[in-house]
Amino acid sequence: MITKFFAKVVVRFNPFGTEAKTARLLLSAIPPAQRIQGAQIQNEVLTSDSVKVPTVKITFKDKTEMEVDPRTTSFQEISNIFDRHSRKLSLKESIENS
Repeated sequence: MITKFFAKVVVRFNPFGTEAKTARLLLSAIPPAQRIQGAQIQNEVLTSDSVKVPTVKITFKDKTEMEVDPRTTSFQEISNIFDRHSRKLSLKESIENS
């Protein structure tokens, strides 16, 4: 997963819910160096009686926000969704630097 263009990552999940695997894989895919480069990473562990909805929300450096429901989406699908936008930003960056 291309995480270079992430500015903010917000993950909410119930550790015993169906979304836990997807949320944990997403958080583990973000390298520690990403935090040093200025990306904000927030995670919130929900209880089973919580009224908040599990969610994965990514804000990219170009201020684009994408939100995905980890209960209905696999990690591979989430990765593909976010990589698609990251590739657009990478192409834009390479054109500007040429």
